[in-house]
Amino acid sequence: MAAGINARVLIVARDDSVAGPLSEGLDRLGWRTITARGEATASSALFDLQVEAAIVDLAGLGAEADGLVAHLRSACVPRRLAVIAIGAPDPFQRDNGYDLILAGPVDPTQAVMRLETLVRMAVAEEEFEVRQETFNERGHTLEGPELDVSPYRVLAIGEPAPQFLALSNALARNGAEVVGAFTAFTAFDYLHEKPFDAVVLWAGETPHEALSIAAGLRRNTRLYHTPALLYMRSHSNLTASEAYHRGISDVASPETPETETALRVVELARAFRRQKSVRAALERARSSGLMDASTGLFTRDLFAGHLMRVARSAVARNRALSVCMLKVSERPELQAPRAGGWVARAIPQIGSMIGRLVRVEDTAARLAPEVFALALPSTRLHAARAAGERIAAVIGCTAFEAGDGVTPFVIDFELGVAEVASPETVGYALEQAAAMAQSLKSA
Repeated sequence: MAAGINARVLIVARDDSVAGPLSEGLDRLGWRTITARGEATASSALFDLQVEAAIVDLAGLGAEADGLVAHLRSACVPRRLAVIAIGAPDPFQRDNGYDLILAGPVDPTQAVMRLETLVRMAVAEEEFEVRQETFNERGHTLEGPELDVSPYRVLAIGEPAPQFLALSNALARNGAEVVGAFTAFTAFDYLHEKPFDAVVLWAGETPHEALSIAAGLRRNTRLYHTPALLYMRSHSNLTASEAYHRGISDVASPETPETETALRVVELARAFRRQKSVRAALERARSSGLMDASTGLFTRDLFAGHLMRVARSAVARNRALSVCMLKVSERPELQAPRAGGWVARAIPQIGSMIGRLVRVEDTAARLAPEVFALALPSTRLHAARAAGERIAAVIGCTAFEAGDGVTPFVIDFELGVAEVASPETVGYALEQAAAMAQSLKSA
């Protein structure tokens, strides 16, 4: 394999009819690609390179497609590989080994949205395995993901056009429970009342209303990952690429058979439900009794032991790892709230906010009364700094009580980040991050 190749995505395809345009588009969007024509060259690339995901074009592979996903994943062990297939979803083979099957042609923006979600899910599954080891060592069993086997719940939003009703019936025939909502207000009432595995939006004559609903999903932290399929007219002024840029997960038209569109919705729901199960398993760690009582974050000792395991896992899986330190600022305006104990009273709320602002696969800890730390798996230095700055900015917009008749105060953080090169340098990386935060204080 050529030196200097830094590919994130492996595309397995017999020819360039699909792989060529997709590869060019992904490269432009920052997801460097490498293409393989068959199983042998694909396995070699996965063994040699730090590939995060694979996209398999099922067309032309024939019998070689059977078992291919298992071979691709085995070439990466112990790193988990997210694998997307391009082809027609099979209604009789739901457990096919692929994380997701997308009907072609696949827009690069659409692929990036799905890749980001599936790669983070793979990292979350790895983190769960490491977290299980940490908790088992302390005598606590962390239960694995529990996959919900009930019918998929789909919310269909839009006017009751004949094609839309036909799609709802096709979804029902595929075992999905469909709830209809004719307006955005009714739709969000439903979304806040009960969980849904997918949303179908009928663009009709007013596609921008459907897009505003999709934007509302992406602005809501609880609904952010819910997949949305846009069912739009073939002569719409809106292009599929524009829809993907606005947060749509998949696009179908009345020319697409309802049975195929229904299967595509079910595929999105299947991947989303699996993602939810992994997230729920990691969230259960917070109720283990091993966490810091006031903030719900990892304690200092629990974090230290877990961080060493995460560092060993990062080396074994050929993943990046960064740490971030967040120390409450000592600026003069905070001296009065500190003297009155108001900063100490705000710390549990601040810790809880940090726990909600990090990704589920990240580990947040309270190291000292006013010092927090984050372990960020599969994250480079610049991304770790961006994550820390985002958390600091959100908390910096929150006003905390300082007593009756006293103006509420706001919190600033001194921020430090460092990348962990090996398990032996974990302590050094934390010292680097702490020193960076300290230098900002004195700057």
